[in-house]
Amino acid sequence: MAAKDFIVAIELGSSKMTGIAGKKNLDGSINVLAVVKEDSSSFIRKGVVYNIDKTALCLTNIVSKLTAQLKTEITQVYVGVGGQSIRSKHNVISKDLPADTKVTQDMVIELMDANRNMKYSDQEILDAVTQEYRVDSQYQLDPVGIQCSRLEGNFLNILERKTFYKNLNKCFETAGINVAEMYLAPLALADSVLTETERRSGCALVDIGADTTTVSVFSKNILRHLAVIPLGGANITKDIASLQMEEGEAEKMKLKYGCAYTDNSEIDNTLKLPIDAERSIDCRKFIDIVEGRLEEIIENVWYQIPSDYYDKLLGGIILTGGGANMKNIERAFVNHTHIEKVRVAKFVTHTIHSTHPDITARNGMMNTVLGLLAKGDINCAGGELNANGDLFAAGKPAQPAGEQRTKARQPSEIPTGVVLTEAEKQKAEEEARRKREAKEEEERLRREQEEEEKRRQAEAKKENSPLNKFWRRVKDFGQTIIGEE
Repeated sequence: MAAKDFIVAIELGSSKMTGIAGKKNLDGSINVLAVVKEDSSSFIRKGVVYNIDKTALCLTNIVSKLTAQLKTEITQVYVGVGGQSIRSKHNVISKDLPADTKVTQDMVIELMDANRNMKYSDQEILDAVTQEYRVDSQYQLDPVGIQCSRLEGNFLNILERKTFYKNLNKCFETAGINVAEMYLAPLALADSVLTETERRSGCALVDIGADTTTVSVFSKNILRHLAVIPLGGANITKDIASLQMEEGEAEKMKLKYGCAYTDNSEIDNTLKLPIDAERSIDCRKFIDIVEGRLEEIIENVWYQIPSDYYDKLLGGIILTGGGANMKNIERAFVNHTHIEKVRVAKFVTHTIHSTHPDITARNGMMNTVLGLLAKGDINCAGGELNANGDLFAAGKPAQPAGEQRTKARQPSEIPTGVVLTEAEKQKAEEEARRKREAKEEEERLRREQEEEEKRRQAEAKKENSPLNKFWRRVKDFGQTIIGEE
């Protein structure tokens, strides 16, 4: 029987593109209805789209396969945005006020909008996270109602290169797939694997993927730093492949023998690991290759964590992603970072019902796409398919393209983690332009009215001046004499 109500999410990974459909239950749990995976290594590198046509074709294939499994048309999808070019940058917007001015919500929104409208060379603002507000010399999370003479907003802007942002949007446009919402994948992942205590007390979330490793630092429930490192599990595989073997064989050896940390006393110098039927490699050499590259990844992760938070990570380091499955990965991070509290998040905190092996494996590789699925709140189901795979005549999509939102959202109205599509940005810019023009026209009319009022007042003043009154009396007296004559 075809599903009538479900959410569809797509994650564009460097090795696999994953599509998933699920239905949310009243108790908050999710029933996974379908999962589809496609290889993406030839057109997505480091989490970034490089070939628009191939990516669009892959997206079309995923949606088609999901549609066939669900027996229902898909009207729109949720998308995760990530990749190597994403980085965070702090920004400060300040506003001087008359002495003892009470801060209003409009003042706060004005700062938020000014920050969102910042322009960066070759960079696009994907999201803006409010850190705190400085009210005179005091820091506040909510400054509304406080009297001050200077208000300052501290923001963390998440940036991506404009080219990659446009390529991503172009892929869905080319594929003819409507985007219900774009989310920052690292934030969707954080919401699905971190506990409230970890986010509040301070933690670093490290997502070790195939081509990239994403580092997200949280403190007091606020994202403080975000960076993407161009290193991942595939780099370890390539190092092993340098022993003159295919990458497929190297991947198998990594999964079978790879270990993040091995004590010297446990290494057997006489042991050889088989590469194939004729060749083998010394166990110690293999360990050195794996640990050497992993040490580089860990050092880069630690370098990305701001020094201000070295002693504030009371929640520890949370590892996730496919690369976090390596044996003794926690011990390796403890040794190099000296953070004693390290855990591996192998599954999301939501209750997920599924029999699909990729999900029941609980190996962390599906955490991001499950997090995106949990974020969805707009029905993605359309009309039902008949036995021939065509839409029933009466099966009209429940939510046609572009009709999920009728009003363009302004910067202050955008929830944290949501990335506007290019079409939404253009719509918001057009709305802002209309408001700006209306405000300018209103200001022009106000100035004209003020000038007219000043002119009338000047004329009235001139009319009532003593000299003017004297000349009027002289003129009236002259006209009276002429009239009598």
